[in-house]
Amino acid sequence: MDGSNHSRVSEFLLLGLSESPEHQRILFWMFLSMYLVTVVGNLLIILAISFDSHLHTPMYFFLANLSFTDLFFVTNTIPKMLVNLQSQNKAISYGGCLTQLYFLVSLVALDNLILAMMAYDRYVAICRPLHYTSAMSPRVCISLLTLCWALSVLYGLIHTLLMTNVTFCGSRKIHYIFCEMYVLLRLACSNTQINHTVLIATGSFIFLTPFGFMVMSYVWIVRAILRIPSASSKYKAFSTCASHLAVVSLFYGTLCMVYLKPLDTYSMKDSVATVMYAVVTPMMNPFIYSLRNKDIHGALGRFFIGKSFRG
Repeated sequence: MDGSNHSRVSEFLLLGLSESPEHQRILFWMFLSMYLVTVVGNLLIILAISFDSHLHTPMYFFLANLSFTDLFFVTNTIPKMLVNLQSQNKAISYGGCLTQLYFLVSLVALDNLILAMMAYDRYVAICRPLHYTSAMSPRVCISLLTLCWALSVLYGLIHTLLMTNVTFCGSRKIHYIFCEMYVLLRLACSNTQINHTVLIATGSFIFLTPFGFMVMSYVWIVRAILRIPSASSKYKAFSTCASHLAVVSLFYGTLCMVYLKPLDTYSMKDSVATVMYAVVTPMMNPFIYSLRNKDIHGALGRFFIGKSFRG
């Protein structure tokens, strides 16, 4: 079979975390539970923000979009994994694998960029409060979100198109829960130097630049908070950032566990870290943002009370 036809007819085998039937049954119910919790949690955040006018602010606008991204992210990967855990056929088509890869790469980048926009929102609110209305107007927020979407779509498109030029031969077994960039590159039998180079260059821009921006934003935020004379006012200002800091720490912590290592050392033990950022992080975000958030609690209460009265 020649290389030109190779990609059209090939498929991969998503073997997941374990090939043991007993383990697969446990993993099925575990991931199904986590998926349902993630879907319900993020949908509640979106509904609360959408239907409550008190939450129509820049911070909650970006939070709703973060929840939508997380919802889309887990739906891109977990349903297929659940099917594989219940089926003897672990195959995923070449096109299906690249589609999964595209959305995976794009949505991780989008998550990262939205978190940077949320850091900017907190910076303006605390360090430039008099300019907040104009700096974070609806038009500006929509423009920032559009930029985030455009960059993430372009980022995913670049890497997916580059992957179409990679030739795969030999083993097609993927000991992973989804089609992941590093895993696919390790299966390649053609030269992937350009993939590595572009991955480093674009990854540095799309991840390190927003991360540096977030670090600088919080440096200025901390300096501004320390200048506040009242201890209660300091606590109130910091509490508006605590949830975002927790989510950023969880997001970057799990990504670093997976990607801050040479490609040739990538192994099955990294599957646990992958589960952390692919499943656990989207599941935890709604809890982190709503756990001590009285605005979200009130909005959900009004939403369900309103529904019960109309029912």
